[in-house]
Amino acid sequence: MAKSILNKASLAFFEKYINNFSPTGFETPGQKLWLDYLFPYIDEYGTDNYGTAYGVINPGKDYRVVIEAHADEISWFVHYISEDGFIYVRKNGGSDPLIAPSKRVIIHGEKGPVRAVFGWPAIHIRNKAKDTAPSITNIFLDCGCANKEEVLKRGIHVGAVITYDDQYEFLNDTYFMGRAMDNRAGGFAISQVARLLKENKDKLPYSLYIVNSVQEEVGLRGASMITDTIQPDVAIVTDVGHDTSTPMIDSKVHGDLRGGRGPVVTYGPSVHNNLLKLIIETAKKKKIPIQREAISRSTGTDTDAFAYSNGGVVSALISFPLKYMHTTVEMVHKDDLENAIKLIYHSLQNIKANHDFRYFT
Repeated sequence: MAKSILNKASLAFFEKYINNFSPTGFETPGQKLWLDYLFPYIDEYGTDNYGTAYGVINPGKDYRVVIEAHADEISWFVHYISEDGFIYVRKNGGSDPLIAPSKRVIIHGEKGPVRAVFGWPAIHIRNKAKDTAPSITNIFLDCGCANKEEVLKRGIHVGAVITYDDQYEFLNDTYFMGRAMDNRAGGFAISQVARLLKENKDKLPYSLYIVNSVQEEVGLRGASMITDTIQPDVAIVTDVGHDTSTPMIDSKVHGDLRGGRGPVVTYGPSVHNNLLKLIIETAKKKKIPIQREAISRSTGTDTDAFAYSNGGVVSALISFPLKYMHTTVEMVHKDDLENAIKLIYHSLQNIKANHDFRYFT
């Protein structure tokens, strides 16, 4: 068995990073945690007005390459507080009402965190003939208050953000599991690329920006802003895709992508063919397993934001097959994560200073 490139310190960081709360629009605590870990491996760092964070290796070069992930996780907002103290919610990102009932949450109010649960009537007393599925109109939070006044006294207000309280687990020494693997797995991966570059004393002929963007879950907003700031020449974006081996997913529709078979490279309009070719040739040369997927229009990831900015940034997407996306038990296979780190690391070695990726001149 090949030696793991992940060490005890990096895995301890990963666990802490996954367990930290970083909801869309409120990513600052997670970004600080990420930058603190990254700091020994970079030469400079920066943030923008909305909280996207980045480190720079070999700053000051005219040619700029980005490796990127997004930092935010799905969550909820307090939307309405009833007179009898129950709290109704609004989505912040792609939150799924079906998984909410019986989940423990934390409401981040003005006086600090308040614990609550998504309640649901017992099966014995529901009208089975008229039983309804959980939806945004009927799920509710119970924080143990008897009325609206008690809720307000705890610092809970309309607009307070709500996050799930599920924690990280390394499941059967195979899968990393927890909230927000989408896409803090990517944020972890690019931090490990920076670590390997530093530990191996690699010299890059360009400036490398390690970018952790905010607000991807609501429209790629952080990536759209930071690409204007950095104005990169090349961007390798990480994100998650769907592991289609699980029940209720049709591989003929969504592709045949499975955990443990390697990171996924994507074909599509926003993916630059010549950068993709470089990545695939790197995988072949280094014997790194990959899987392939095709998309018909947009990737739905920050790749699109980078590709279609600044007159066109040469961009590619490397993703991890993810089980149970937008739940609290998202699962990424350890081998896929390690192989993605290797693939990005070695691909960077094959990008030259002023690398010309144009299709023709």
